[in-house]
Amino acid sequence: MYASNINKIYKDIFQSYDNPDLAHHIKKIMELDIYLPYSSTFFCITNTQNLTFEFISKNMSSCIGLNRETLLKEGMRYFWNYIHPEDIELWLKSLNDLMVYTLENIPIDQRQRMSYTWNYRLKNTDGAYCNIVQNTTPLEFDSDLKPIIGLAHYTVLDAKIKMPITGTAKFLNDKNEYETKYFNNFSQKQLTSGLSNRERDVIRLLTINKSSKQIAECLNISPNTVDTHRRNILKKLNISSTGELVGLLKLNKNLI
Repeated sequence: MYASNINKIYKDIFQSYDNPDLAHHIKKIMELDIYLPYSSTFFCITNTQNLTFEFISKNMSSCIGLNRETLLKEGMRYFWNYIHPEDIELWLKSLNDLMVYTLENIPIDQRQRMSYTWNYRLKNTDGAYCNIVQNTTPLEFDSDLKPIIGLAHYTVLDAKIKMPITGTAKFLNDKNEYETKYFNNFSQKQLTSGLSNRERDVIRLLTINKSSKQIAECLNISPNTVDTHRRNILKKLNISSTGELVGLLKLNKNLI
């Protein structure tokens, strides 16, 4: 797919007519970045209207080797040149479907509590591809509360890890726990394709050693409902215990 086509599709997905003020968010992020240690993650403030990066954390260059100043100057188009050609079409589809889902299914007063995750392969400056898992939380919205400015957190993983391209939308509930509202695997079907969004939430909390009672409190459901979900999960995955499930997820971290 040519860069001009990527540009058009991307702008169509995030088309908006407002110009939010980023000054407050950028100032706070810059203050935070000074204190963060170097690691295999970095974050940016993304502007989907202007196709620019308003801020890029210092970890970016050490993670993928790209020049920070060049990326700030050239914007998203420059970044897109490094995405694996085989991933571009599915990556754009995941963005589009997440946006369509949000506008059609998430009430306006809840959109400020949403978070989105997708992934793709990116070529670093050594010429090797790595997996990027991008999680974006909206910071600013247009007049229709369509998210257009985001805080994007990027986790860099080894390319040897086989990761189908997926898109996820989660909602931060009153217990400060994210609930999965939308999940789609845009590559081949994976082991957990038969799981419901609620079952994915239960699995995620089980893997950090939450009890049924604690999971119930996080997700605002009863412990009996949690236990029912646990039984259904084991049945669907054809495994015999929660311990086996946790072990499976350690080998396949992209399953949920």
